[in-house]
Amino acid sequence: MEVSVLNINGQETGRKVTLNEAIFGIEPNDHVLYLDVKQYLANQRQGTAKSKERSEITGSTRKLIRQKGGGGARRGDIKSPLLKGGGRVFGPKPRNYSFKLNKKVKQLARKSALSYKAQENAIIVVEDFNFEAPKTKDFVNLTKNLKIEGSKLLLLLPEVEKNVYLSARNLQRAEVMTASALNTYKVLNADVLVVTEKSLESIDGVLNK
Repeated sequence: MEVSVLNINGQETGRKVTLNEAIFGIEPNDHVLYLDVKQYLANQRQGTAKSKERSEITGSTRKLIRQKGGGGARRGDIKSPLLKGGGRVFGPKPRNYSFKLNKKVKQLARKSALSYKAQENAIIVVEDFNFEAPKTKDFVNLTKNLKIEGSKLLLLLPEVEKNVYLSARNLQRAEVMTASALNTYKVLNADVLVVTEKSLESIDGVLNK
C-alpha cells in the first residue's frame, strides 16, 4: 500500500512510501486486540480501593441488649455489618490488577491495530519536522493544513521532540508519542494516525523483530 508524503503545510512532496504489508496489511485479530487493550487499562488502575471490615471498625464491644426475653434474635456487637456504621462484608482490598501477556501476542495486537487504520485510510505520512519553539498555534495550524482539525489524532515521532510535544500538550484531542512506545490502545483510540517518515522505519524495526 502506497501513501503520499505530505509536508507540514499539507502539500504533497511528490514522494511516496510503501507501508509494510507484514505490519499494515495483515488480517486483524480481534481477540488479541481485546487482550492487549484489557491489559493496558488494567495496568492504569491504582488498585488502592479499601473498605473496613468489622475487625477494623472503632466501636464499643458492650452487649447491646439482653440475651433473652426481648422477643428477637440475639444481637451481635455494634460493629456488625448488619448495623449502620458497621464493617463491610467482603469489601474491596488493595490489589494488583496487572497481568502478563506474551510478547508475540502484544506484537500481533499492534500490527492488527495498524492494519485496521490502514484499511480505514486513517494514516497520514508527513515528512520529518520540528518546531522552532513550543507553540500550540503551530500545532493547530498543522492539523488545519492536514485537514484533520477536530479529529482525535495520534502523532508518532521517531524520537522525543520537546517542542512538538509541548505544542500539543494543551490540546485535548491530540497526543504525541514516539514510535517505539506505540501501544494498541492509543492507536485504536485515535481517529487519525499521523506518522513521520522516520517513524515508519522505527515501527518496522520494533514490530519486525
